[in-house]
Amino acid sequence: MKLRTTAAASATGLALLTVLALSGCGVSQQTAAAGGTSTPASVCSGSSDDTAADPTQLTLALVPSGDASKLVETVKPLEDALTQRLGIPVKGVITQDYQAAVEAIGSNQAQIGMLPSLQMSQACDKYGAVPALQTQRNGKSTYAAQFFTNDPDKYCSDKPVAGANGMLYCNGTEKGTGPAGLDSITKIKGATVSLLQAASPAGYIFPVAAMKKAGLDVDKDIKTVQVTANDASVLAVYNGDAEVGTSYWDARSVVAKDTPDVGQKVVVFALTDEIPNDGVSITGKISAKWQTKIADAMKDYAGTEEGVKALTAIYQITGLVDADPSSLKKTQEAAASIGLG
Repeated sequence: MKLRTTAAASATGLALLTVLALSGCGVSQQTAAAGGTSTPASVCSGSSDDTAADPTQLTLALVPSGDASKLVETVKPLEDALTQRLGIPVKGVITQDYQAAVEAIGSNQAQIGMLPSLQMSQACDKYGAVPALQTQRNGKSTYAAQFFTNDPDKYCSDKPVAGANGMLYCNGTEKGTGPAGLDSITKIKGATVSLLQAASPAGYIFPVAAMKKAGLDVDKDIKTVQVTANDASVLAVYNGDAEVGTSYWDARSVVAKDTPDVGQKVVVFALTDEIPNDGVSITGKISAKWQTKIADAMKDYAGTEEGVKALTAIYQITGLVDADPSSLKKTQEAAASIGLG
């Protein structure tokens, strides 16, 4: 099934470009022996093909972290900027999930992917894609996943306080740096929890690893509401469909425009260990020269005022720096600890 560009989506009014209905493209889950875990792969830095012809066009794969129709529109300035800097057309595509973006790179339907840390490692391990860049947000290349609730009396050991954004936090979570408040995780037992797909570092992997470390069995000790995006997890708790939710810190800001009281009704009470930021992977099927050209073009754009504005609109990105492949292994290790590989 061919990828369809964001331009086509705009013309037809499609909110989401569903692509790559490939079998076996989800994260595999292994049943580990008691006390055992799967072993993450060694550090991968990718490959290149210096015999490959220069590309005549490039495709950039992205995955919605919120409303897919908004991403279709917000990616256009990035497409235009890269087209201008590289001298060939660059088109964005919206894939149905993280794993579809990895497979798009593997099948050469996309040459650039904006991926979470786990999928950057997977694209490298499976297909030789170079983990070229990592995002920065407020000067950081890591972030914490958050637990939030509509029942702060149950989960907060202190009175919730307003953070710099005016939203409520408890248990020392207001600064956004993890870990914090993890002693409260045991109280989740018996609750309904909104979780993202198993491929999501912030929406599943790190929160589930934290629950497992606290002695909770996700299959037995909680009821799960699976959601498709971080904003949907926030809204599940806001609307009362779940008592607890997980997302990146602080995904409540994504829905605050439409639900201005979300920061008071949904309170953050725990943060996981820091997670390596998402970033940019570049196919190994092109030359090292072109890999460098693409990375440099993206860094150059991220260093401009208009670039920061555009990247913030896409994924709340405020900067791009060279990736540290060894740091990405932390996500693989967290995934392995809960039987994902």
